[in-house]
Amino acid sequence: MGFKQAKVKLLQALSQGTFLHEARNAIEEKNLLSTGDVSVEDVIAIVNRCNGAHHTMSAHHQVPGVTVHVLKRDGWYIKFYFIDPDTYFISVHQSEP
Repeated sequence: MGFKQAKVKLLQALSQGTFLHEARNAIEEKNLLSTGDVSVEDVIAIVNRCNGAHHTMSAHHQVPGVTVHVLKRDGWYIKFYFIDPDTYFISVHQSEP
């Protein structure tokens, strides 16, 4: 799945509230959506400003065969993946300098 399809699927999950958060260390620093420090509306706005130049993909470090998508835009870092039918957020935070 490329950028365009991932963006559509991500925005749909955000709009419908049908997303999950991957359990991880330092979640209060690395996933501000999970902690409520960033709103769904804020994340939607960031994602809407993204294009293919703001997108990269890599393999999940623990789940072979799962592609992780990363969006970097306006100082934000959003890392997520899909395991149908679910959308999982790994990170939503300001980029580190």
